[in-house]
Amino acid sequence: MKALLWLVLAAALVVNVMTSFAFDGVQQVLISVGTGVVALGTGVSLYLTRRRDA
Repeated sequence: MKALLWLVLAAALVVNVMTSFAFDGVQQVLISVGTGVVALGTGVSLYLTRRRDA
């Protein structure tokens, strides 16, 4: 499960960066917002599922 979350997080970050080169205007903003929400969601999920054995 964590491996999938890391993969989704990495993909969302890459897509978010690439949208600034590939799209313009409203389309770029909407894709960036969508991938940003996915990145934040996976980041929070990874944080909540971390090991607490420190």
